[in-house]
Amino acid sequence: MRTDPAAAAEPDLRHHGDAEVRSGGLVDLAVNVRTGTPPGWLRDRLAATLDDLAAYPDGGPARAAVAARHGRPVGEVLLTSGAAEAFVLLARTLRPRRAVVVHPQFTEPEAALRDAGHAVERVLLRAGDGFRLDPAAVPDDADLVVVGNPTNPTSVLHPAGVLAALARPGRTLVVDEAFADTVPGEAESLAGRGGLPGLVVLRSLTKTWGLAGLRIGYVLAAAPLLAELSRSQPLWPVSTPALAAAEACCSPRALAEAEQAARTTAEHRAQLLAGLAALPSVRVHGEPAASFVLVELPDAAAVRSRLRDAGYAVRRGDTFPGLGPDWLRIAVRPPTITDPFLTALAAALSP
Repeated sequence: MRTDPAAAAEPDLRHHGDAEVRSGGLVDLAVNVRTGTPPGWLRDRLAATLDDLAAYPDGGPARAAVAARHGRPVGEVLLTSGAAEAFVLLARTLRPRRAVVVHPQFTEPEAALRDAGHAVERVLLRAGDGFRLDPAAVPDDADLVVVGNPTNPTSVLHPAGVLAALARPGRTLVVDEAFADTVPGEAESLAGRGGLPGLVVLRSLTKTWGLAGLRIGYVLAAAPLLAELSRSQPLWPVSTPALAAAEACCSPRALAEAEQAARTTAEHRAQLLAGLAALPSVRVHGEPAASFVLVELPDAAAVRSRLRDAGYAVRRGDTFPGLGPDWLRIAVRPPTITDPFLTALAAALSP
């Protein structure tokens, strides 16, 4: 692990997986949204809100549902227009003296901080260490630390105790748990740890429920900080359908379905990893725990291009700080998709 100043020219922090599939016609292994979503019952719930669109949104029931789901007071929940809005709110509200982002990870937190005029330092986790985080690598005087868990794109799940060791008075610790519900039992989540000083947990409903176009997420943190963040939001920042989704996805039925989906994802990930292990030039570092896998392979850009010619889209890795041109991120899919993809990947590796 090492701490580096953020380079201004590279990588492209605004590149995201959806750019890989905009041309259409490709089998999508680039975007980490569960296939076959949203489920029918959730579609029906969203459609039922159309009769209420003339009224202004009321976020009260959704906040209460999220609070109950995580065992937090309602005042410790802030609903946002996707988790990405939360990064912008934090960047506009906080005034860090020394902001540190742990990479490789989702690039939007750093982009938002830089756009707000903050200097950003990077703690770069190494493939040789399995992309594991050592709390000692984070500077003691960092008063803002951002880390993902499980981390996008490495798929590594950091122990809750390791992350909790980063919390201290005078520091804001932001843990991006956008993929926490893709892990069975939501292992290592800090969402219920309201007593940790300075802890901010971000959640998204995009990945498990297929709601990227609806834009719904939330922040869990101490009430005074959330009151500050809310003052940076416009009036009625979350739409009525998005509020209905937040409430519905916190129901016992939804939580049980999400848990089963996480277990199924783990099975499908194991099948993908077994197939990748049979390809001698492909390396997986660490222990993937989420709905995607990061791989290192030679000439990844050319392989990605050949995969596109074969009808498959995967996520380039060189736009993540700490990685480079030899990395690709692959979404976990059912075997009906994974098996032919692995055949195409083997062919792309040996054109």
